[in-house]
Amino acid sequence: MNVSWEAKIGLVLLALATFLNGLLYLMYHDVNHIILWGLTNLAFLPISVLFVSLILDSFMEKRARLQKMDKLNMLIGTFFSVAGTRMLRFFAEWDLHHGEICATMTDKKSWSDKHLFNEMKEILHHRTFRIDDEKTDLTLLRDFIVPHTDFMIRLLENSHILEHESFTHLLRSAFHLAEELKARDNLEALSEKDRLHLGRDIERVYGHLAISWVDYMDHLHKEFPYLFSFALRINPFDKDASAIVH
Repeated sequence: MNVSWEAKIGLVLLALATFLNGLLYLMYHDVNHIILWGLTNLAFLPISVLFVSLILDSFMEKRARLQKMDKLNMLIGTFFSVAGTRMLRFFAEWDLHHGEICATMTDKKSWSDKHLFNEMKEILHHRTFRIDDEKTDLTLLRDFIVPHTDFMIRLLENSHILEHESFTHLLRSAFHLAEELKARDNLEALSEKDRLHLGRDIERVYGHLAISWVDYMDHLHKEFPYLFSFALRINPFDKDASAIVH
């Protein structure tokens, strides 16, 4: 018969307990002592269960969650390396309040103090993202984002990504924008209403993208200083950004 590994371990432990109790009887020849010792251990069993179920399981769950977040942040980092950072650069240049957002996102003090990341996220969460339709180059955006749709679909297929709600919203909104741009043959001859519609799609992606980028920068600042240094040097909100170290 095929015996599961759990049953095998149970039989081994049962045999070990029988052996040890037999050894105690040979040493002391006192059955009452063995029974008393067994009842004492049973009395502490609930405490042992409490320790294992609440403390140890909580520790293991936290460790598993941290490992999952590491994998998730690796995927998010890949997205920004492949498409996100350049896309964010486009949107920042087309921002109706370009000077305001760039000043906020390039403030050296904000990036040097880990406590200011939360303040920056709070600002972005309450900010209304608006695109200047006159500056927006829809053809440039389409030629960039459409070739990356397969990459975004593959990210959405990853189970780790689906557990990150805000980043999932970003990918879905970016994929929708790509589909909208791809569906139009001539982006230079759009009606005003259609151009405004695409502008709102861009603003939706822009908002999700900016917040996700700051979240990712916060992660790099805490865990990977050398990656944070590079990401800060190519800050998409800084028009003078350069990967070259000065």
